Amino acid sequence: MGFMDPGNVVRFEIATADGQAVRDFYGSLFGWSFAADPDSSVGAVACMRITAPGASYPMGAIHEDADGPEERVSVCVVSADVAADRERLEKLGAGVVVPETRAPDGTWSARMADPRGNVFSIVGDGPVREQDEPVAAGPVPGSYAWFEVGTTDSEATEGFYSAAFGWRFVFDDTAGGKRYHNVFTGNQWPSGGMYDLGADGVDYLMPDFLVTDVPATTARAVELGAKVEFGPDTNPDGLVYSRIVDPRGNRFGLFSMPTAGRVPA
Repeated sequence: MGFMDPGNVVRFEIATADGQAVRDFYGSLFGWSFAADPDSSVGAVACMRITAPGASYPMGAIHEDADGPEERVSVCVVSADVAADRERLEKLGAGVVVPETRAPDGTWSARMADPRGNVFSIVGDGPVREQDEPVAAGPVPGSYAWFEVGTTDSEATEGFYSAAFGWRFVFDDTAGGKRYHNVFTGNQWPSGGMYDLGADGVDYLMPDFLVTDVPATTARAVELGAKVEFGPDTNPDGLVYSRIVDPRGNRFGLFSMPTAGRVPA
């Protein structure tokens, strides 16, 4: 299974009307660096690539459009045919947020919403540039390293993503009794999770970032204007986790490596 094989979640995107505010918050929180990417900018939408401190390749992008839709953080799923997948996903109950668009480098993308309203992007059909293909190394602190689906209807969520991308859901018995499933997108190790929050919970699809100290990073996020939605909480294996809402209303997760077992790259 290759990094850019269909169904894999490979990066995240932040759609915003105020790119400077986004850079100020996440740059201060994680030490991210940003670089303009004219090859992925389309029309009035300016694209900036995001790189974690010490990382050798970008892990995400900011798409700035002053007249665009509401603020969105979305994960990106590889597609072998964006137009065909957009049509197929609509038949499965997904909505179209931004129809398929071709970037100057030949890459196609479309922004979709799953039946629970969670936004994600499908990307593909273009050449894989060197900086898109990560080296065989684990994630560094401050980097994207996991995705999570929060759901109020786990059966419907699992059914959609299994049909949409072939994802496989396996209950996580190390989560201390939480209704948590690891999500396998085709690799040997899981690359994401589904948190069943019950009927009174919230629905979301968000990126999670690796940090060395979740409580300290959570506190720093609050200092920068974010709100804590959950945590910090600790699993029996020592994994520490929190869920944050940034100053512009976007969710993301923080986690630190467990003291037992392995968290995959």
